[in-house]
Amino acid sequence: EKLEWHMPEAKKRKEMETSSEVVDELTNLTKEEKALFDVLSAFVEQEKLSVVPRVAGGWVRDKLLDRPSHDIDIALDTMYGKEFAEKLSQYMKSNNRQSDVGSIGVIKCNPEQSKHLETATMKVLGFEVDFVNLRAEEYTDTRIPTTRIGTAEEDALRRDLTINSMFYNLATRKVEDLTGRGRADLAARMARTPLEP
Repeated sequence: EKLEWHMPEAKKRKEMETSSEVVDELTNLTKEEKALFDVLSAFVEQEKLSVVPRVAGGWVRDKLLDRPSHDIDIALDTMYGKEFAEKLSQYMKSNNRQSDVGSIGVIKCNPEQSKHLETATMKVLGFEVDFVNLRAEEYTDTRIPTTRIGTAEEDALRRDLTINSMFYNLATRKVEDLTGRGRADLAARMARTPLEP
């Protein structure tokens, strides 16, 4: 009897890719959230950045549960959070909207304290927003992983639970369930990891 966690990694990834699903649009965005996402999308488009910003994790889960959430983490596929925040700040200032953004704070990477990636934080349209890169983790002889910019799928698979591994893609305005199980697990009130331990 073949158990899923014994599958070769390439086959497991292929199955995850084919089972992933794009879920419908969120219909319960507040006008403030919509304004924030419109600004971020316009910024990416007008500055011709080759980046796809996605709202990650708990905010998506809470929206699907129709709960309010102010925990907005923007995950980026091709750049680091600090670079994105700096460019966004300049864009807002050049469009006479400097009062709509605050200063940029940076939380440095500190693997010894389980902080594996740098995070930029900035107030945008009244929201405290964290900007981070999507990441992939690789473990060698230690419990502390090495990280690199990863794909949305790699980032989803490294998250703690399937219900926290969904994204809201700001380019498509759709929820992405790249494990193929996050939405179902949320409906079933099930907590499980994206991959077998």
